[in-house]
Amino acid sequence: MRLLKLTVKTFYGLEGVLKDELEELGFKDVEILNRAVQLKGTWDDVYILNVHLRCAISVLVELKSFKIRKEQDLYEQCYNYPWEELFEVTKTFAVKGAVHSDIFRHSQYPFLLVKDAVVDRFRAQTGERPDVNVKTPQILLDLYANNDQMVLSFNTSGAPLFQRGYRESTGEAPLNEVVAAGLLRLSGWDKKTDLIDPFCGSGTIAIEAALWAAGIPSNIERRHYAFKNLKSFDNEKFEQIFDAIEKRVMSLPCDIYASDISAEMVTKTRRNLRALPIGRFVKTEVCSFDEVKKKGEKGMIITNPPYGERMGDEIEELYSGIGTWLKHEMTGYTCWIISSNMEAMKQIGLKPDNKIKVFNGKLECTYRSFSVFEGKRSEELQKKAES
Repeated sequence: MRLLKLTVKTFYGLEGVLKDELEELGFKDVEILNRAVQLKGTWDDVYILNVHLRCAISVLVELKSFKIRKEQDLYEQCYNYPWEELFEVTKTFAVKGAVHSDIFRHSQYPFLLVKDAVVDRFRAQTGERPDVNVKTPQILLDLYANNDQMVLSFNTSGAPLFQRGYRESTGEAPLNEVVAAGLLRLSGWDKKTDLIDPFCGSGTIAIEAALWAAGIPSNIERRHYAFKNLKSFDNEKFEQIFDAIEKRVMSLPCDIYASDISAEMVTKTRRNLRALPIGRFVKTEVCSFDEVKKKGEKGMIITNPPYGERMGDEIEELYSGIGTWLKHEMTGYTCWIISSNMEAMKQIGLKPDNKIKVFNGKLECTYRSFSVFEGKRSEELQKKAES
């Protein structure tokens, strides 16, 4: 069986944890790229990756790789590909990707060339043409142009994989689900230690944590994938893969707590939890972060507090309060905080053990861990850490 060349895309900073995830699923020879990893696999593997990966945005299958000297070469190479064997003319399609090449007069022009080639090929072979649908295509083609090297791929996911299918409600600035899954892995959380999110928003971190701890794929509620629109789609095989997933949860190996000062946001969290098999195991509460108490001697806090775009001077006071709360209430815990507000992070008043650059949407963020020391020497050790 000929193996496919697969490119799995992710966000900046999550390439390493995505590789870890793939290796845990049994894949080998995974190569790390910029915002992506590459590996070899079968169409069965494509189904598995789309369903099981938590830290991936999309899974691409390479269709054709070639070099060009002029714009027309791209059209001709794409026209010569047997698109009519890949999908039916009745399916809508779109072309997206990334272009880093001086060959083209305009960065969007390569996508237009590919689109024209696909349409012209279908018209010549079938007498009909497929329609283009930029917003919700059934077939999504990906073009990567790097100088004279072109790589044409099929995006087997279609809509990004962070569209899990479980989210009913969000807040104004929801944390991306793939980012949340990546933060959990970057923290080193062992899925056994109790986890607290005191700024839970619509519950993304807590939900991703509970699904991971239960061994249930984050995409358990997702039904739409672009690979289902291919002529070669094997529905029986896909159903076998999906049916093999254990969907019943009797308990979690740890306690997970999600709270927020906003009753509206906690209601959104509860709505998002409602349809999931782990929903009843996540404990939710309406309260301010500084009202949250230790649940045991040790634990993990992973949270995404406000970054301050709409808060003015109040943001420094908030982060200072987080630091005070950690020192007085959460000794013995490890706390991970993501924020785009570097100045506010300094107000926490604890020396970070670790700093990782990540992105939340288009915002460049820092993801930092703080260890809160235990015992009588706590205050002394914290003063040393701050100095």
